[in-house]
Amino acid sequence: MTQFFRSIATYVALAIGAAGVIIVLFVFNLPPFHGSVETTNDAYVRGQVTLISPQLAGYVVDVPRKDYQTVKTGDLIAQIDDRIYVQKLAQAKAALAKEEAALANSEQARKSNEAKIVSAKAAIESANASLTAARTTYERTQALLERNISTQSESEKNRAALDQAQAALHQAEAAELVAEQDLNTTIVSRRSLEAAVDSARAAVALAEIDLQNTRITAPQDGTLGEISARIGQYVSVGTQIASLVPERIWVVANFKETQLAGMQAGQAVTFTVDALGHQTLKGRIERFAPATGSEFSVIKSDNATGNFTKIAQRIPVRIAIDPDQPLKDRLVPGMSVVARIDLAQPQPAEAVAAR
Repeated sequence: MTQFFRSIATYVALAIGAAGVIIVLFVFNLPPFHGSVETTNDAYVRGQVTLISPQLAGYVVDVPRKDYQTVKTGDLIAQIDDRIYVQKLAQAKAALAKEEAALANSEQARKSNEAKIVSAKAAIESANASLTAARTTYERTQALLERNISTQSESEKNRAALDQAQAALHQAEAAELVAEQDLNTTIVSRRSLEAAVDSARAAVALAEIDLQNTRITAPQDGTLGEISARIGQYVSVGTQIASLVPERIWVVANFKETQLAGMQAGQAVTFTVDALGHQTLKGRIERFAPATGSEFSVIKSDNATGNFTKIAQRIPVRIAIDPDQPLKDRLVPGMSVVARIDLAQPQPAEAVAAR
């Protein structure tokens, strides 16, 4: 009788063990229960979380937004005291006005030098006329002197007048040369003044940018995380004061390399989210990572060892979430996901078109 009960206990233990093995094989989708559906729980909702920091230092004077508030592009998140930057902008504008006035004076000097050149040319023409008249008078006197009609003193007087007329002509020509050199100097210095004006304009633009940067605004539509900025707080360049989560999200599922056979971009994906009561959502494979996750790690593993153990690597698969799903608006980056892909589904249009 005792041996009979022992046999029953043995059979029960074997049955329980066999049932446990069958359950494990079924749960982990292993042969002979391995089907066409590939599943992974190493999947998460992802999004481009933007860390917001100031580009300049100062005291925070206003924080109009609250934690987890929805914002639009350009909405003010924090305001830095702008009194210093307002004065810097005014100073830069004053310097620009000064350089523009110097440039305007240079233009006036150019016009004045051009007028001097015209006056010098007129003086040359007048000197030429005076020289011609003096030469004619001197030659006439010489002719009369040879005929003893004029006196020697008259001839010497006309000769002196001729010499004076020649000197006046040389003086007028020199004055024209000086006026031309003054014009060249003005033109050359104008380039330096124009560069100074451009530099002053750039300083004004930089001052305006600094003034604008005292307003820390949302770079795009999204939802704010926790805002660490406080009124009266001194922040420096790069201080993290808030984070912004854009509206666009997706799922990254890390499948084992042994599961990738048959997966193609465009295939339909179903996934459940732990935080939403495991309700099912839909998406499609968007693209595959160019390398396994281990290749992106900071410390690479060295497999060139004598005690090597082969481990199946995981490759991230990006999944686009289908629009117009009621639960999509409740998804946030970081949520845990269980993704499933039926490899027996018809090939997507993208894969057929690529052939």
